[in-house]
Amino acid sequence: MQPVIGIVACGFSENRQFVTNPYIQSVRYARGIPVILPVVRSDRVLDEYTSLCDGFLFCGGGDINPLLFGEEPQKGNGDTDITVDLFQIRLMKRILGSGKPVFAICRGMQILNAACGGTIWQDMSLIPGKVLNHMQRSASRSEVSHRIAVEPGSQLRKHIGSALLVNSYHHQAVNTPGKGLRPCARSKDGVIEAVELSSHPFTIGVQWHPECMYRVSPEMRSLFHEFVFHSFINSGQAGHNNS
Repeated sequence: MQPVIGIVACGFSENRQFVTNPYIQSVRYARGIPVILPVVRSDRVLDEYTSLCDGFLFCGGGDINPLLFGEEPQKGNGDTDITVDLFQIRLMKRILGSGKPVFAICRGMQILNAACGGTIWQDMSLIPGKVLNHMQRSASRSEVSHRIAVEPGSQLRKHIGSALLVNSYHHQAVNTPGKGLRPCARSKDGVIEAVELSSHPFTIGVQWHPECMYRVSPEMRSLFHEFVFHSFINSGQAGHNNS
């Protein structure tokens, strides 16, 4: 059996919940079984989600309500949906407590940080000093925007190397890392581009969108494959044939 990967719903579009296709395809290409986890208001269902899946993918999306990381709204803060925020943060806390693998992308990385008690820059314009334009405008979301440097000794460095060109589609970023989270990659301007929970075998958050670069980047494929592999190990099937 292949590991079941819970892809957490990105949010609402009118009366529909959605996950964009590149997340689903990247999990499938990496030999995981993608299962979409919709937003619910039920502790029992959150527990069932946590038990059901072997690994969890938190996707990109809108801004997080700043009250949930102890701040009032500031200039540049965008549209929020506190129902989605609370669902994702509560689910994240349960998953972290279970020790199961987490791969958190863009907003997902910020949800990971908020769930661990960290704070978010509500807009890049609020960061002191000269900051790169992290919201690229390009013909394809697979195109690269800027370089990141990956910290020596990090889990992430084992998977993608010491430096990499990535795409960039965010106007917010991690400010104060949450409890246990280690910043493990930064862009040239010092913005945190990735975090990891070193106490977990695989809990990594990245600010860029590896799902959009899956077809063109061996490093992004490696990242998804490592996530799915750790989910397979977690499922307890490693001693059996993976048909």
